[in-house]
Amino acid sequence: MILKNSYFYFQKALTPKFCDEVIQHGSNNFQTALTGNIIKNIKRDLTKHPLTQKELKELRKKRDSNISWLNDPWIFKEVIPYVKQANELAGWNFEWSISEHCQFTKYDSAQYYDWHADSSEEPYNRPNAPEHNKIRKLSVTCTLSDPSEYEGGHLQFYINSLDLKQKDRIRSCTEILPKGSIVVFPSFIWHRVTPVLSGTRYSLVIWNLGENFK
Repeated sequence: MILKNSYFYFQKALTPKFCDEVIQHGSNNFQTALTGNIIKNIKRDLTKHPLTQKELKELRKKRDSNISWLNDPWIFKEVIPYVKQANELAGWNFEWSISEHCQFTKYDSAQYYDWHADSSEEPYNRPNAPEHNKIRKLSVTCTLSDPSEYEGGHLQFYINSLDLKQKDRIRSCTEILPKGSIVVFPSFIWHRVTPVLSGTRYSLVIWNLGENFK
């Protein structure tokens, strides 16, 4: 799908106070961030039987960060209105209905997340859950750290363009470097977080779901 806007941003949309409160709240229960393939291929309860060293090594070829899951109404209240605005202003107008839990992420030095898309080939198959038969349509990333607190850790997008002469399709989303900035993008857009060179980068991600595209 070729889009006029691959992402839509709001600079300094969230207050520094809100960002600091999310960091404090989210830092209480960190766990190793996984990927969809790891979750799909490992069938055991990881809370009782953690990843082996071999599995961790394989995971870190793709992703190395620490996360915690948040589901607090005060967070959604601040962020979700920007998802709705971006969906309209960017001209996507995707139909969506629910949001997943917030993923609060901490990237320390040398941590990163390689190229990936947030959506999958098939809708969720969870008959007793609200997300059943829905897919991720709109992703939102919130910058919680001040850019003076870390180096590297750039959110980058792979831009699919009609301009075949465009050679540089990798675009760093420098627009959201200021603390409290937000970027919304279709969940099928490929993106990555480059390695943090020093310091710590905090972010908040929310995936917003709807029925499959028709």
